Amino acid sequence: MTQITILGEAWGEHEERERAPFVGYSGYELTRMLDEAGISRADCHLTNVFNLRPKGNDITTLCGDKAHGIPGYPALAKSKYVNARYRPELDRLADELVGVNPNVVIALGNTACWSLLGRTGISAVRGTTQLSTHTVSDFKVLPTYHPAAVGRDWTLRPIVVVDLMKAKRESEYAELRRPKREIWIEPTIQDLYTFDEKYIQGSDILSVDIETAGNQITCIGFAPSEEVGLVVPFLDARKPKRSYWPDASDEFKAWVFTRFLLERALPPKLFQNGLYDISFLLRAYGIRVNNALHDSMLLHHALQPEMLKGLGFLGSCYTDERNWKSMRDTETIKADD
Repeated sequence: MTQITILGEAWGEHEERERAPFVGYSGYELTRMLDEAGISRADCHLTNVFNLRPKGNDITTLCGDKAHGIPGYPALAKSKYVNARYRPELDRLADELVGVNPNVVIALGNTACWSLLGRTGISAVRGTTQLSTHTVSDFKVLPTYHPAAVGRDWTLRPIVVVDLMKAKRESEYAELRRPKREIWIEPTIQDLYTFDEKYIQGSDILSVDIETAGNQITCIGFAPSEEVGLVVPFLDARKPKRSYWPDASDEFKAWVFTRFLLERALPPKLFQNGLYDISFLLRAYGIRVNNALHDSMLLHHALQPEMLKGLGFLGSCYTDERNWKSMRDTETIKADD
């Protein structure tokens, strides 16, 4: 069984002539990046969303207005909907994937994401596995940039290689696996000290991240390991202009706890862009962080100085976690014990 399907957009000049996908420049660069990620092209199934060449190699020439678009599919570009006459291409793709039954589909670029995930915006979705919702359901999809985009912007190349390395790991199993987390998000004052005693004391390192709005901290996250974390909220997420804590006394106690953790020498602290967090805590709250040992942004920069350095980007490269901004509704729990 072929474990990896690589899905592109449509034929170019060389593909049209050879009647095969990825035989031009994009295919050459794809092969090189696959090799660097430890994937043999010969072991992959390669195909396109559209087995045809759009006029002028412009995919939007297949589009029209919404009234003539394929029902249930969003715009491929602004106000441009793929014409319903091309629906047979999606049916062919669905049959092809069902027949191959890969463990993971590497979706290269916006059109591939549109066909399987019903969305575009490759920069926002790349690097995160998710299940297909359009054309054919429940195939594991890992989006990344198209090799043609790499040819236009060479800084994307190491990102694609990182994503392909992740795809290689994902190809070992068909199911969508998410890391199991125990995250306490609505604590009481007693919960704060219980979490400290149970998880933080004796840990090797404590990751710290503050969230701010204007000149105040809305919440602070503490994580002594990959598996467990604590959120100390100060503003109510449901009523952002109100304090999370029921009265001023409890809010004061929450700040006492926060100061206690941050000014305690052990465990050493890990920040992301810690210069901002540490200076904000000192300037706004008079908290002097003790033993700030590491900064994930600086560590990543030392390894990959040409790459982006935001926390979301680092998460997409180094973890199997989906975008955590969408976690709260479905995957976050507060421990009851």
